[in-house]
Amino acid sequence: MLYHPSYMKSVLRIPLQTSAEQLQRLLALQQVFARVCNTLAPTVREHRCWNRVALHHMTYKSLREQFPALGSQMVCNAIYSICRASRLVYQHPDSPFNIARLGDKPLPLLRFADNCPVYFDRHTLSLKGGVLSLFTLDGRMRFQLTLQPEAETAFQTRKLREIVLSRRASGEFELSFWLEPADQQGDAAAPVPDGELPEYLIVEEQAA
Repeated sequence: MLYHPSYMKSVLRIPLQTSAEQLQRLLALQQVFARVCNTLAPTVREHRCWNRVALHHMTYKSLREQFPALGSQMVCNAIYSICRASRLVYQHPDSPFNIARLGDKPLPLLRFADNCPVYFDRHTLSLKGGVLSLFTLDGRMRFQLTLQPEAETAFQTRKLREIVLSRRASGEFELSFWLEPADQQGDAAAPVPDGELPEYLIVEEQAA
């Protein structure tokens, strides 16, 4: 199959043309990933903790026991995902749920819908020699890709900020590779527009 990604300065997008069986495998991964995030959400709220390292120490062992099929690195990626979402909800200056505004009031609970993005890294996804290989709950899934030369060079030589699997409104899956700009350094995540909540993320306020 031929895949023609859109290529920009900082993001490489690859639509995935899946078979029916591949689609079901990706949907299953997405649903379990959302369940892990939702399992983490009460701990995040109770402890007001969205520091990735601290939350890892608090939750990693129990998550591995609850979700053995997800694997160690994908559990780490789910921890990253909820920490990222929590910073948006609880710390963004335009968020109505900013902890500076809430003070001592209870924080709202975050809930991830089943169509939430799934975060990958170089341990759970690889792209080499035109072959894309990514983790699923029942083994690696592989796609044969044909990339523009500048896109493949960027993927191989530039630092990755994030690798995100998301589902379009049409139901198709797409991979987005957020790349460190060639003239920048750092570990900042992919940008979020104006603190706007993504449609898959639900904020549940406690009743007064």
